[in-house]
Amino acid sequence: MARLCATLPVFMMNLEKNPQLRLRQAALRSALRAGPAAAPRPRDIPVVVHVLFRAEADNLTEAQIKSQIDAINRDFNNRNDDIANVPPVFQGAIGKPGITFHLAIKDPAGAPTNGITRTQVPQTDFQPDDSMKRSVTGGVDAWDPHIYLNIWVCRLSGGILGYAQFPDGGDLETDGVVINTMAFGIGGTAQDPFDLGRTATHEIGHYLGLFHVWGNSPFPDCNDSDEIGDTPNQLGPNSGKPAFPTRSCPNEANGDMFMNYMDYVDDDTMVMFSKEQVARMQNVLAVSRLELGISPPAV
Repeated sequence: MARLCATLPVFMMNLEKNPQLRLRQAALRSALRAGPAAAPRPRDIPVVVHVLFRAEADNLTEAQIKSQIDAINRDFNNRNDDIANVPPVFQGAIGKPGITFHLAIKDPAGAPTNGITRTQVPQTDFQPDDSMKRSVTGGVDAWDPHIYLNIWVCRLSGGILGYAQFPDGGDLETDGVVINTMAFGIGGTAQDPFDLGRTATHEIGHYLGLFHVWGNSPFPDCNDSDEIGDTPNQLGPNSGKPAFPTRSCPNEANGDMFMNYMDYVDDDTMVMFSKEQVARMQNVLAVSRLELGISPPAV
């Protein structure tokens, strides 16, 4: 199975349903080009994982959920051992986001929590249409997205591994990340080759403002860009386990940065963010996600 992420189709549907989002996205991009509103601040982001399951086998164990939190903490802090696999020509571009994540310890009402909700649902899977994010459509309502990173875990139809809402890319009540049960965490329901927690790393990258490394054109185009200067242009997504060098665009001397978390390769092949990707994520936090991971304390 090839990695499939529904982020951009969902994003475009949101734009069509709510034209005001175009204005908000334009304002966000303008603010990002102007630079961060302030110096990067330490971020320790509280996460709530909403588990939606029909079969009891999909009611993820706490150990599997914690394995996912551990995985994103490694990836966002360069503690992943496989970062050593970055080819020498790209090692100087490796960026370190320095963002940490923890399962929430208080719910929105201030009551103690383990940061996990569990809901049995009648359907086998969900469409990537945000229905899992609302109780009125058979899902679970988000906790305050200003404060929490909401992650919904459920079976997704069509072979989609996950999707995310871009900053200012939709309604507040749908803000967060969705991950397919078979691509979440390590062990349990996670299936090779998507069993190292990298789908969440990829989708959180979108949630923090990153596009796919090949850009946004609906058709392969070596002139398209992800708006990041230190990721080479490439002709569409890579999949599986490419060999270095892989050159899809002739004008890129070092070839594709396929080992970037924002490509579509297998979990054991994506190992890095770039420095300019990190700068964009930090700018997004400073401009669009001001409270996330900062206030209130001890959440």
